[in-house]
Amino acid sequence: MKIVASTERAFLPTLKKVASRARVQGAAVEKTVKSILQAVERGGDRAVLRYTKQFDRVSMKETELRVTPEEIKEAYFHIRKDEGDALRFAAQRITSFHERQRIKTWMYQDNGATLGQVVTPIDAVGVYVPGGKAVYPSSVLMCAIPAKVAGVSRVVMCTPPQKGPINPYLLVAADIAGVTEIYRVGGVQAIGAMAYGTKTIQRVDKIVGPGNIYVATAKRLLYGTVGIDMVAGPSELLVVADGDAKPAHVAADLLCEAEHDEDAQVYLVTTSAQLAKNVVQLIGSQLKGLQREKIAAKSIARHSVAFVVATMDEAIDVANQIAPEHLTLSVDEPFEYLEKIRHAGALFLGRYTPPSVADYIAGPNHVLPTGGSARFFSALSVHDYIKVSNIVHYTREELSKVKDHLVRLAHIEGFDAHAKSAQSRFS
Repeated sequence: MKIVASTERAFLPTLKKVASRARVQGAAVEKTVKSILQAVERGGDRAVLRYTKQFDRVSMKETELRVTPEEIKEAYFHIRKDEGDALRFAAQRITSFHERQRIKTWMYQDNGATLGQVVTPIDAVGVYVPGGKAVYPSSVLMCAIPAKVAGVSRVVMCTPPQKGPINPYLLVAADIAGVTEIYRVGGVQAIGAMAYGTKTIQRVDKIVGPGNIYVATAKRLLYGTVGIDMVAGPSELLVVADGDAKPAHVAADLLCEAEHDEDAQVYLVTTSAQLAKNVVQLIGSQLKGLQREKIAAKSIARHSVAFVVATMDEAIDVANQIAPEHLTLSVDEPFEYLEKIRHAGALFLGRYTPPSVADYIAGPNHVLPTGGSARFFSALSVHDYIKVSNIVHYTREELSKVKDHLVRLAHIEGFDAHAKSAQSRFS
Protein backbone atom coordinates (compact mmCIF):
# COMPACT_ATOMS: atom_id res chain seq x y z
CA MET A 1 0.00 0.00 0.00
CA LYS A 2 1.45 3.33 -1.10
CA ILE A 3 1.42 6.21 1.43
CA VAL A 4 0.97 9.73 0.05
CA ALA A 5 0.90 12.84 2.24
CA SER A 6 -0.96 16.03 1.35
CA THR A 7 2.37 17.88 1.51
CA GLU A 8 3.77 15.82 -1.38
CA ARG A 9 3.52 16.78 -5.06
CA ALA A 10 2.13 13.33 -5.84
CA PHE A 11 -0.89 13.82 -3.57
CA LEU A 12 -3.26 15.64 -5.95
CA PRO A 13 -2.41 13.55 -9.04
CA THR A 14 -2.90 10.37 -7.00
CA LEU A 15 -6.21 11.60 -5.61
CA LYS A 16 -7.38 12.64 -9.07
CA LYS A 17 -6.52 9.21 -10.47
CA VAL A 18 -8.44 7.46 -7.71
CA ALA A 19 -11.43 9.81 -7.99
CA SER A 20 -11.68 9.17 -11.74
CA ARG A 21 -11.33 5.40 -11.42
CA ALA A 22 -14.67 4.51 -13.09
CA ARG A 23 -14.08 1.38 -15.11
CA VAL A 24 -13.85 2.00 -18.86
CA GLN A 25 -15.49 -0.69 -20.97
CA GLY A 26 -13.06 -1.86 -23.64
CA ALA A 27 -14.20 -2.03 -27.25
CA ALA A 28 -13.31 -5.72 -27.40
CA VAL A 29 -15.47 -6.51 -24.36
CA GLU A 30 -18.42 -4.57 -25.76
CA LYS A 31 -18.10 -6.27 -29.15
CA THR A 32 -18.11 -9.72 -27.53
CA VAL A 33 -21.08 -8.87 -25.32
CA LYS A 34 -23.11 -7.49 -28.24
CA SER A 35 -22.44 -10.64 -30.24
CA ILE A 36 -23.66 -12.90 -27.43
CA LEU A 37 -26.75 -10.78 -26.77
CA GLN A 38 -27.71 -10.80 -30.44
CA ALA A 39 -27.30 -14.57 -30.59
CA VAL A 40 -29.48 -15.06 -27.50
CA GLU A 41 -32.15 -12.73 -28.86
CA ARG A 42 -32.28 -14.72 -32.11
CA GLY A 43 -31.53 -18.23 -30.87
CA GLY A 44 -33.11 -18.33 -27.43
CA ASP A 45 -32.43 -21.49 -25.43
CA ARG A 46 -30.17 -22.98 -28.11
CA ALA A 47 -27.83 -19.98 -27.91
CA VAL A 48 -27.92 -20.02 -24.12
CA LEU A 49 -26.94 -23.70 -24.06
CA ARG A 50 -24.22 -23.18 -26.67
CA TYR A 51 -22.54 -20.39 -24.70
CA THR A 52 -22.96 -22.32 -21.45
CA LYS A 53 -21.02 -25.20 -22.99
CA GLN A 54 -18.40 -22.80 -24.41
CA PHE A 55 -17.78 -20.67 -21.32
CA ASP A 56 -18.81 -22.87 -18.38
CA ARG A 57 -17.80 -26.22 -19.88
CA VAL A 58 -21.20 -27.66 -18.96
CA SER A 59 -23.45 -29.45 -21.45
CA MET A 60 -27.18 -29.40 -20.73
CA LYS A 61 -30.55 -29.92 -22.34
CA GLU A 62 -33.30 -27.28 -22.32
CA THR A 63 -35.17 -29.31 -19.71
CA GLU A 64 -32.18 -29.07 -17.35
CA LEU A 65 -31.96 -25.28 -17.30
CA ARG A 66 -34.50 -24.81 -14.53
CA VAL A 67 -33.71 -26.02 -11.02
CA THR A 68 -36.42 -28.34 -9.74
CA PRO A 69 -38.21 -28.14 -6.36
CA GLU A 70 -36.63 -31.49 -5.49
CA GLU A 71 -33.14 -30.05 -5.99
CA ILE A 72 -33.97 -27.17 -3.67
CA LYS A 73 -35.23 -29.54 -0.97
CA GLU A 74 -32.12 -31.67 -1.41
CA ALA A 75 -29.89 -28.61 -0.87
CA TYR A 76 -31.01 -28.35 2.77
CA PHE A 77 -29.40 -31.73 3.48
CA HIS A 78 -26.03 -30.41 2.29
CA ILE A 79 -25.69 -27.53 4.75
CA ARG A 80 -25.41 -27.62 8.54
CA LYS A 81 -28.28 -26.53 10.76
CA ASP A 82 -26.28 -23.63 12.19
CA GLU A 83 -25.52 -22.42 8.64
CA GLY A 84 -29.22 -22.50 7.79
CA ASP A 85 -29.95 -20.63 11.02
CA ALA A 86 -27.41 -17.95 10.04
CA LEU A 87 -29.05 -17.50 6.63
CA ARG A 88 -32.49 -17.21 8.24
CA PHE A 89 -31.17 -14.74 10.83
CA ALA A 90 -29.69 -12.57 8.07
CA ALA A 91 -32.92 -12.81 6.07
CA GLN A 92 -34.96 -11.62 9.06
CA ARG A 93 -32.66 -8.63 9.58
CA ILE A 94 -32.71 -7.71 5.88
CA THR A 95 -36.50 -8.01 5.79
CA SER A 96 -36.93 -5.86 8.89
CA PHE A 97 -34.76 -3.08 7.46
CA HIS A 98 -36.34 -3.07 4.00
CA GLU A 99 -39.91 -3.11 5.34
CA ARG A 100 -39.18 0.39 6.64
CA GLN A 101 -38.48 1.55 3.07
CA ARG A 102 -42.00 0.88 1.81
CA ILE A 103 -43.88 3.85 0.43
CA LYS A 104 -47.64 4.00 -0.03
CA THR A 105 -50.04 5.36 -2.60
CA TRP A 106 -51.16 8.86 -1.61
CA MET A 107 -53.64 11.50 -2.82
CA TYR A 108 -54.75 14.97 -1.78
CA GLN A 109 -57.49 17.43 -2.73
CA ASP A 110 -56.47 20.68 -4.41
CA ASN A 111 -59.80 22.52 -4.57
CA GLY A 112 -61.70 20.53 -7.22
CA ALA A 113 -58.70 18.48 -8.34
CA THR A 114 -57.47 15.19 -6.92
CA LEU A 115 -53.71 14.70 -7.24
CA GLY A 116 -51.36 12.01 -6.03
CA GLN A 117 -49.18 9.03 -6.79
CA VAL A 118 -49.97 5.32 -7.01
CA VAL A 119 -47.24 2.83 -6.06
CA THR A 120 -47.09 -0.45 -8.00
CA PRO A 121 -44.54 -3.27 -7.71
CA ILE A 122 -42.67 -4.35 -10.83
CA ASP A 123 -44.17 -7.56 -12.25
CA ALA A 124 -41.00 -9.60 -12.74
CA VAL A 125 -37.41 -9.13 -11.59
CA GLY A 126 -34.28 -11.05 -12.53
CA VAL A 127 -31.54 -11.55 -9.94
CA TYR A 128 -28.07 -12.35 -11.24
CA VAL A 129 -25.83 -14.24 -8.81
CA PRO A 130 -22.21 -14.64 -9.99
CA GLY A 131 -20.21 -17.83 -9.70
CA GLY A 132 -16.46 -17.86 -10.12
CA LYS A 133 -14.02 -17.73 -7.21
CA ALA A 134 -16.58 -17.35 -4.42
CA VAL A 135 -20.18 -18.15 -3.58
CA TYR A 136 -22.49 -15.34 -2.44
CA PRO A 137 -25.69 -16.53 -0.71
CA SER A 138 -25.76 -13.16 1.05
CA SER A 139 -26.19 -11.45 -2.32
CA VAL A 140 -29.17 -13.70 -3.06
CA LEU A 141 -30.81 -12.46 0.15
CA MET A 142 -29.90 -8.83 -0.52
CA CYS A 143 -31.32 -8.85 -4.05
CA ALA A 144 -34.40 -11.01 -3.61
CA ILE A 145 -35.77 -9.99 -0.21
CA PRO A 146 -36.37 -6.30 -1.10
CA ALA A 147 -38.21 -7.49 -4.21
CA LYS A 148 -40.56 -9.63 -2.14
CA VAL A 149 -41.02 -6.82 0.40
CA ALA A 150 -41.97 -4.52 -2.49
CA GLY A 151 -44.57 -7.03 -3.67
CA VAL A 152 -42.86 -8.38 -6.79
CA SER A 153 -44.71 -11.60 -7.67
CA ARG A 154 -42.09 -13.21 -9.93
CA VAL A 155 -38.44 -13.23 -8.83
CA VAL A 156 -36.11 -15.11 -11.20
CA MET A 157 -32.56 -16.09 -10.27
CA CYS A 158 -29.80 -17.00 -12.71
CA THR A 159 -26.45 -18.35 -11.59
CA PRO A 160 -23.70 -20.12 -13.55
CA PRO A 161 -23.92 -23.92 -13.66
CA GLN A 162 -21.34 -26.08 -11.98
CA LYS A 163 -20.15 -29.53 -12.97
CA GLY A 164 -22.73 -31.01 -10.65
CA PRO A 165 -25.53 -29.47 -8.55
CA ILE A 166 -25.72 -25.72 -7.94
CA ASN A 167 -24.08 -24.70 -4.67
CA PRO A 168 -26.53 -25.64 -1.89
CA TYR A 169 -26.02 -22.36 -0.02
CA LEU A 170 -27.32 -20.44 -3.04
CA LEU A 171 -30.36 -22.68 -3.36
CA VAL A 172 -31.23 -22.48 0.33
CA ALA A 173 -30.76 -18.69 0.35
CA ALA A 174 -32.99 -18.39 -2.72
CA ASP A 175 -35.68 -20.51 -1.07
CA ILE A 176 -35.54 -18.49 2.15
CA ALA A 177 -35.70 -15.22 0.19
CA GLY A 178 -38.76 -16.28 -1.82
CA VAL A 179 -37.21 -16.65 -5.27
CA THR A 180 -39.83 -18.19 -7.56
CA GLU A 181 -37.64 -19.56 -10.39
CA ILE A 182 -33.97 -20.59 -10.48
CA TYR A 183 -31.99 -21.24 -13.68
CA ARG A 184 -28.51 -22.70 -14.05
CA VAL A 185 -27.21 -20.18 -16.54
CA GLY A 186 -24.62 -17.44 -16.08
CA GLY A 187 -22.71 -14.69 -17.82
CA VAL A 188 -23.91 -12.51 -20.66
CA GLN A 189 -26.20 -15.28 -21.90
CA ALA A 190 -28.12 -15.19 -18.60
CA ILE A 191 -28.58 -11.42 -18.80
CA GLY A 192 -29.74 -11.72 -22.41
CA ALA A 193 -32.15 -14.55 -21.61
CA MET A 194 -33.77 -12.57 -18.80
CA ALA A 195 -33.97 -9.42 -20.91
CA TYR A 196 -35.29 -10.92 -24.16
CA GLY A 197 -36.94 -14.08 -22.91
CA THR A 198 -36.54 -17.60 -24.27
CA LYS A 199 -38.81 -20.63 -24.47
CA THR A 200 -37.65 -21.69 -21.01
CA ILE A 201 -36.86 -18.36 -19.33
CA GLN A 202 -39.62 -15.77 -19.65
CA ARG A 203 -38.44 -12.18 -19.87
CA VAL A 204 -38.29 -9.97 -16.80
CA ASP A 205 -38.83 -6.24 -16.39
CA LYS A 206 -35.70 -5.44 -14.41
CA ILE A 207 -32.34 -7.09 -13.73
CA VAL A 208 -30.38 -6.59 -10.51
CA GLY A 209 -27.25 -8.03 -8.97
CA PRO A 210 -23.47 -7.88 -9.32
CA GLY A 211 -21.28 -9.49 -11.96
CA ASN A 212 -17.99 -9.27 -13.83
CA ILE A 213 -17.14 -6.75 -16.55
CA TYR A 214 -19.03 -8.78 -19.17
CA VAL A 215 -22.19 -8.97 -17.07
CA ALA A 216 -21.96 -5.27 -16.20
CA THR A 217 -21.53 -4.38 -19.88
CA ALA A 218 -24.51 -6.54 -20.83
CA LYS A 219 -26.69 -4.77 -18.27
CA ARG A 220 -25.55 -1.38 -19.53
CA LEU A 221 -26.26 -2.27 -23.17
CA LEU A 222 -29.71 -3.67 -22.34
CA TYR A 223 -30.82 -0.69 -20.27
CA GLY A 224 -34.02 0.47 -21.94
CA THR A 225 -34.97 -3.04 -23.00
CA VAL A 226 -35.12 -3.80 -19.28
CA GLY A 227 -34.53 -1.76 -16.17
CA ILE A 228 -31.30 -2.28 -14.23
CA ASP A 229 -30.21 -1.45 -10.71
CA MET A 230 -26.78 -0.02 -11.56
CA VAL A 231 -23.60 -0.82 -13.46
CA ALA A 232 -21.36 -2.10 -10.70
CA GLY A 233 -17.61 -2.53 -10.75
CA PRO A 234 -15.04 -3.93 -8.30
CA SER A 235 -15.65 -3.69 -4.55
CA GLU A 236 -14.33 -0.62 -2.71
CA LEU A 237 -13.68 0.50 0.86
CA LEU A 238 -12.37 3.80 2.16
CA VAL A 239 -11.50 4.11 5.84
CA VAL A 240 -11.27 7.55 7.42
CA ALA A 241 -9.29 7.14 10.64
CA ASP A 242 -8.03 9.52 13.28
CA GLY A 243 -4.87 9.03 15.32
CA ASP A 244 -6.72 7.03 17.99
CA ALA A 245 -7.93 4.34 15.62
CA LYS A 246 -6.51 0.87 16.21
CA PRO A 247 -4.19 -0.02 13.31
CA ALA A 248 -5.05 -3.72 13.61
CA HIS A 249 -8.75 -2.98 13.13
CA VAL A 250 -8.12 -0.71 10.15
CA ALA A 251 -5.85 -3.26 8.48
CA ALA A 252 -8.40 -6.02 9.05
CA ASP A 253 -11.17 -3.91 7.52
CA LEU A 254 -9.11 -3.11 4.43
CA LEU A 255 -8.31 -6.80 3.93
CA CYS A 256 -11.98 -7.63 4.45
CA GLU A 257 -12.67 -5.73 1.23
CA ALA A 258 -9.48 -6.67 -0.61
CA GLU A 259 -10.27 -10.39 -0.46
CA HIS A 260 -13.29 -9.94 -2.75
CA ASP A 261 -11.19 -10.00 -5.92
CA GLU A 262 -7.91 -8.82 -7.43
CA ASP A 263 -9.54 -5.61 -8.66
CA ALA A 264 -11.01 -4.63 -5.28
CA GLN A 265 -9.93 -1.13 -4.26
CA VAL A 266 -9.11 -0.06 -0.70
CA TYR A 267 -8.10 3.34 0.62
CA LEU A 268 -7.09 4.81 3.95
CA VAL A 269 -7.42 8.52 4.73
CA THR A 270 -5.91 9.52 8.06
CA THR A 271 -4.59 12.48 9.98
CA SER A 272 -1.81 10.32 11.44
CA ALA A 273 1.27 9.40 9.41
CA GLN A 274 2.24 6.91 12.10
CA LEU A 275 -1.13 5.18 11.86
CA ALA A 276 -0.70 4.86 8.09
CA LYS A 277 2.73 3.23 8.55
CA ASN A 278 1.41 0.85 11.20
CA VAL A 279 -1.55 -0.16 9.05
CA VAL A 280 0.69 -0.90 6.06
CA GLN A 281 2.90 -3.13 8.23
CA LEU A 282 -0.07 -4.96 9.73
CA ILE A 283 -1.63 -5.61 6.34
CA GLY A 284 1.49 -7.55 5.44
CA SER A 285 1.33 -9.70 8.57
CA GLN A 286 -2.47 -10.16 8.54
CA LEU A 287 -2.42 -11.31 4.92
CA LYS A 288 -0.51 -14.45 5.84
CA GLY A 289 -2.72 -17.48 6.20
CA LEU A 290 -5.89 -15.99 4.70
CA GLN A 291 -7.77 -18.44 2.49
CA ARG A 292 -7.80 -15.78 -0.23
CA GLU A 293 -4.32 -14.45 0.52
CA LYS A 294 -3.19 -14.27 -3.11
CA ILE A 295 -6.34 -12.43 -4.20
CA ALA A 296 -6.14 -9.90 -1.35
CA ALA A 297 -2.40 -9.40 -1.90
CA LYS A 298 -2.94 -8.55 -5.57
CA SER A 299 -5.71 -6.11 -4.66
CA ILE A 300 -3.48 -4.36 -2.12
CA ALA A 301 -0.54 -4.25 -4.52
CA ARG A 302 -2.54 -2.87 -7.44
CA HIS A 303 -5.36 -0.81 -5.99
CA SER A 304 -4.59 0.65 -2.57
CA VAL A 305 -3.47 4.05 -1.30
CA ALA A 306 -3.07 5.59 2.15
CA PHE A 307 -3.65 9.37 2.09
CA VAL A 308 -2.22 11.36 5.01
CA VAL A 309 -3.90 14.74 5.56
CA ALA A 310 -3.65 17.51 8.13
CA THR A 311 -7.23 17.72 9.41
CA MET A 312 -10.44 15.72 9.59
CA ASP A 313 -12.13 18.25 7.30
CA GLU A 314 -9.50 17.46 4.66
CA ALA A 315 -10.09 13.75 5.21
CA ILE A 316 -13.83 14.16 4.64
CA ASP A 317 -13.14 16.21 1.50
CA VAL A 318 -10.93 13.43 0.12
CA ALA A 319 -13.64 10.87 0.90
CA ASN A 320 -16.26 12.94 -0.92
CA GLN A 321 -14.04 13.26 -3.98
CA ILE A 322 -13.49 9.50 -4.12
CA ALA A 323 -17.20 8.70 -3.47
CA PRO A 324 -16.53 5.13 -2.33
CA GLU A 325 -18.85 2.16 -2.26
CA HIS A 326 -18.16 1.64 1.46
CA LEU A 327 -16.97 4.39 3.83
CA THR A 328 -15.84 3.67 7.38
CA LEU A 329 -15.48 6.51 9.90
CA SER A 330 -13.12 5.11 12.54
CA VAL A 331 -13.14 8.28 14.61
CA ASP A 332 -14.44 9.63 17.91
CA GLU A 333 -18.01 10.96 17.60
CA PRO A 334 -18.58 9.76 14.00
CA PHE A 335 -22.12 11.15 13.91
CA GLU A 336 -20.65 14.66 14.04
CA TYR A 337 -19.28 14.11 10.53
CA LEU A 338 -22.37 12.43 9.08
CA GLU A 339 -23.85 15.54 7.47
CA LYS A 340 -20.49 16.37 5.85
CA ILE A 341 -20.39 13.07 3.95
CA ARG A 342 -21.92 13.73 0.54
CA HIS A 343 -21.04 10.67 -1.50
CA ALA A 344 -20.88 7.08 -0.25
CA GLY A 345 -22.85 3.93 -0.96
CA ALA A 346 -22.85 2.93 2.71
CA LEU A 347 -21.39 4.47 5.85
CA PHE A 348 -20.01 2.44 8.75
CA LEU A 349 -19.78 4.62 11.83
CA GLY A 350 -17.49 4.12 14.80
CA ARG A 351 -14.81 1.75 16.02
CA TYR A 352 -17.02 -1.34 16.28
CA THR A 353 -18.75 -1.39 12.91
CA PRO A 354 -16.68 -3.62 10.64
CA PRO A 355 -17.73 -3.74 6.97
CA SER A 356 -18.57 -7.41 7.37
CA VAL A 357 -21.45 -6.70 9.77
CA ALA A 358 -23.16 -4.76 6.97
CA ASP A 359 -22.20 -7.34 4.36
CA TYR A 360 -24.10 -10.04 6.20
CA ILE A 361 -26.43 -9.34 9.09
CA ALA A 362 -26.98 -5.65 9.88
CA GLY A 363 -29.92 -5.40 7.46
CA PRO A 364 -29.13 -2.53 5.05
CA ASN A 365 -28.43 -3.65 1.50
CA HIS A 366 -24.89 -4.49 0.45
CA VAL A 367 -25.51 -4.01 -3.28
CA LEU A 368 -23.98 -0.55 -3.62
CA PRO A 369 -22.74 1.91 -6.26
CA THR A 370 -19.04 1.66 -7.17
CA GLY A 371 -16.51 3.51 -9.30
CA GLY A 372 -17.51 6.93 -7.98
CA SER A 373 -21.15 6.42 -8.98
CA ALA A 374 -22.20 7.01 -5.36
CA ARG A 375 -22.34 10.62 -6.55
CA PHE A 376 -25.61 9.80 -8.34
CA PHE A 377 -26.62 6.19 -7.52
CA SER A 378 -28.01 4.78 -4.28
CA ALA A 379 -27.90 1.47 -2.47
CA LEU A 380 -30.27 -1.19 -3.76
CA SER A 381 -33.60 -0.82 -1.96
CA VAL A 382 -37.32 -1.51 -2.08
CA HIS A 383 -37.60 1.59 -4.28
CA ASP A 384 -35.76 -0.27 -7.06
CA TYR A 385 -38.63 -2.75 -7.28
CA ILE A 386 -41.57 -0.36 -7.53
CA LYS A 387 -42.99 2.10 -10.03
CA VAL A 388 -44.68 5.38 -9.14
CA SER A 389 -47.45 6.68 -11.40
CA ASN A 390 -48.97 10.13 -11.04
CA ILE A 391 -52.74 10.54 -10.49
CA VAL A 392 -54.64 13.54 -11.87
CA HIS A 393 -58.43 14.05 -11.64
CA TYR A 394 -60.22 17.32 -12.44
CA THR A 395 -63.87 18.25 -12.17
CA ARG A 396 -65.50 20.43 -14.84
CA GLU A 397 -65.63 23.34 -12.42
CA GLU A 398 -61.95 23.10 -11.48
CA LEU A 399 -60.85 22.69 -15.10
CA SER A 400 -62.74 25.87 -15.98
CA LYS A 401 -60.72 27.78 -13.36
CA VAL A 402 -57.33 26.79 -14.80
CA LYS A 403 -58.25 26.48 -18.49
CA ASP A 404 -57.08 29.94 -19.54
CA HIS A 405 -53.59 29.41 -18.07
CA LEU A 406 -53.41 26.02 -19.77
CA VAL A 407 -54.38 27.52 -23.15
CA ARG A 408 -51.79 30.30 -22.88
CA LEU A 409 -48.99 27.85 -22.08
CA ALA A 410 -50.05 25.59 -24.96
CA HIS A 411 -49.95 28.54 -27.39
CA ILE A 412 -46.49 29.56 -26.13
CA GLU A 413 -45.24 26.10 -27.12
CA GLY A 414 -47.15 26.06 -30.40
CA PHE A 415 -49.44 23.17 -29.45
CA ASP A 416 -52.91 24.19 -30.62
CA ALA A 417 -54.30 20.69 -30.14
CA HIS A 418 -53.29 20.82 -26.48
CA ALA A 419 -55.31 24.01 -26.05
CA LYS A 420 -58.30 22.62 -27.94
CA SER A 421 -58.34 19.42 -25.87
CA ALA A 422 -59.21 21.58 -22.85
CA GLN A 423 -61.41 24.10 -24.70
CA SER A 424 -63.51 21.33 -26.26
CA ARG A 425 -64.94 20.50 -22.82
CA PHE A 426 -66.68 23.89 -22.78
CA SER A 427 -67.80 24.37 -26.40
